[in-house]
Amino acid sequence: MPNNPTMAKQEEEVILLNLWASMYGMRVRIALAEKGVSYEYREEDLRNKSQLLLEMNPVHKKVPVLIHNGKPICESSIIVEYIDEVWKDKAPLFPSDTYDKARARFWGDFIDKKVFQIGRKLYTTIGEEHEAARKEFMDSLKLIEGELGDKPYFGGESFGYLDVSLIPFHSWFHSYETYGKLNIQQDFPKLIAWGKRCFQNKESVSNALPDSLKVLAFVQFLRKRFGLDE
Repeated sequence: MPNNPTMAKQEEEVILLNLWASMYGMRVRIALAEKGVSYEYREEDLRNKSQLLLEMNPVHKKVPVLIHNGKPICESSIIVEYIDEVWKDKAPLFPSDTYDKARARFWGDFIDKKVFQIGRKLYTTIGEEHEAARKEFMDSLKLIEGELGDKPYFGGESFGYLDVSLIPFHSWFHSYETYGKLNIQQDFPKLIAWGKRCFQNKESVSNALPDSLKVLAFVQFLRKRFGLDE
């Protein structure tokens, strides 16, 4: 039988282990949708992790995990890059230029270390630590908005890796504003306009991101677990 790439694609098994509220998992869902990859979605209960998750990610025991033909790929930035390289015939996410690719990776790492880690402190800390996190979070968004500039997307005219990396946080902005006492809408109009553009132009985004009020309810649940809310 002749080698048929289309048939080979159909025979592939792709499974995503995830938690609906995970910004990192949203990235993977967006990347898969951009590539038109069919996959099986399995929601995880992180208080009662499945045996499959423990087997597929024995080091960190975290989501998301992409399982491709029985082989696990962990860590969202690595998963997105893997998706871009394996399904390279559609919607390239990384720029072809080596320098531009390195720059995209740098800012993707910045988002993980600053926006996620500092953003988490906005709803898990109080007092001086909270105030310091609030300032650092605002400074980080200012730098990211500067990188976006007046471009429609971070990579220029086309939706790409950095957009995939940051857009899931858009669904968390309402929670960050609520517990960080921020006004992201007012202070970062270019980021807000970029977010709306992604929602309007990309079904991969609008289908993957949960409603911000649902995320807020999830954050309230977490705060109760942390003993910060009654």
